[in-house]
Amino acid sequence: MTKTTDSSLTLHPGHVSLAALRSIYAAPVQLSLDPSARALMQASLATVQRIVDEDQVVYGINTGFGKLASTKIAHERLAELQRNLVLSHSVGTGDALADDVVRLILATKAVSLARGHSGIRPEIVDALLAMANADVLPVIPAKGSVGASGDLAPLAHLACVLIGEGQAKVNGQVVSGAEAMRSIGLAPFVLGPKEGLALLNGTQVSTSLALAGLFGAESVFAAALVAGCLSLEAIKGSVKPFDARIHEARGQAGQIAVAAAVRALLDGSAIDTSHPNCGRVQDPYSIRCVPQVMGACLDNLHHAARVLTIEANAASDNPLVFDNGDVISGGNFHAEPVAFVADIIALAVAEIGAISERRLSLLLDPGLSGLPAFLILDSGVNSGFMIAQVTAAALAAENQCLANPSSVTSLPTSANQEDHVSMATYGARRLGDMVRNAAVMVGIEAMAAAQGMEFDRTLKSSPLIEAQFAAIRERVAYLEQDRYLAPDIEAMRAWAQQSTWPVALTQCLPSFA
Repeated sequence: MTKTTDSSLTLHPGHVSLAALRSIYAAPVQLSLDPSARALMQASLATVQRIVDEDQVVYGINTGFGKLASTKIAHERLAELQRNLVLSHSVGTGDALADDVVRLILATKAVSLARGHSGIRPEIVDALLAMANADVLPVIPAKGSVGASGDLAPLAHLACVLIGEGQAKVNGQVVSGAEAMRSIGLAPFVLGPKEGLALLNGTQVSTSLALAGLFGAESVFAAALVAGCLSLEAIKGSVKPFDARIHEARGQAGQIAVAAAVRALLDGSAIDTSHPNCGRVQDPYSIRCVPQVMGACLDNLHHAARVLTIEANAASDNPLVFDNGDVISGGNFHAEPVAFVADIIALAVAEIGAISERRLSLLLDPGLSGLPAFLILDSGVNSGFMIAQVTAAALAAENQCLANPSSVTSLPTSANQEDHVSMATYGARRLGDMVRNAAVMVGIEAMAAAQGMEFDRTLKSSPLIEAQFAAIRERVAYLEQDRYLAPDIEAMRAWAQQSTWPVALTQCLPSFA
């Protein structure tokens, strides 16, 4: 398991938990490696050195790469081979990956290499952790990986820093790779046999991006359940559809958990008990079917979390070195598992936003909500939340387009040697935009629901919902007349992306468990 203190983590390769990965993503922490990993790395390094000494021909150690795998490389040019591999693959483009994602990449790359199947020096893993600990972050362009043969281009930009090339951020400033290495007290590495290939092969970029998407989806999921409860209270909706017996009769785990979370959030509400015979037994689906829709999303997030935790601990470079001396070429660098779960997370995020936008629309419709049109008393001269809903609709449509699967797209590369690829890296990268879009939608809904609750404050909701109502009011004021709403929407987007939520919500989320 991963040993944790408030500001440090000891990583046990193969057993790093999802909660530990979330903490690395959330803020810089001091990382160390379980001492038992060093012997495994030394053993695989000795195997590689024996192959070189005996002049055996083994892919990735003393051959070319990809379509050039049959080209034997002379012993005296092996260091040049590895250096050229890193430089030739540093072809990324686009904006640099975010710092929190790069921290995850450094940590997961170190964990993967420390499994002892990569044939590299332990000192290289030490350097990766030293960079993470000093917040020295390689500048990694976001675009250029097809998610097979590893995340070659982005990982090459990371490896460049280790050999004194490329760029990294030190104290927030972009410096050369050589200067970055000096800042952690190290000279640039001269890579040995297989070391460059081990650094470039692997799924750590796509996995880290997908983890970032998962963590973002969890936060927005929690916010959406709060927003849904606020909306239910604003319209004085029925709580009967959340009765545990309904959900146990179906048996879907996520649905049962969501219904329980909603009941916990609403426990003690005076609003709920004020209208037992109002006849609201057929609220629109966006209210009534929250457990069914959000529960399905939760089940998918749990599945994605399981796959990504495995992948974050995986040996995913090629070839792999085994304890009996075998060095076997395979395809663990193919990121299809990550591609699939990135698509699954995308579907969940799109649905979280879509049902939230429908609740927002419900709130603005007096025929359905019983509230003033567009949630403004002096309507006509004031538009209230009318156009905020248009923004939410635009983002819902955008997320529906972005949710189209990436994993079914494949283009061959490397002269058809690499003829089927996963496109996992794009599939995971697009989750960041989707989560932000969903957070805006959920934030607008929560702001509108709080507005709806203001029209009748004779009764209070539950303690948990009243606390969230107060938190919203700390960020945005009641809308008495039209005002410049963009700052309010941004404040509510930040509210929806926070990671601090009632335990009633977080206990059912994978990385909080």
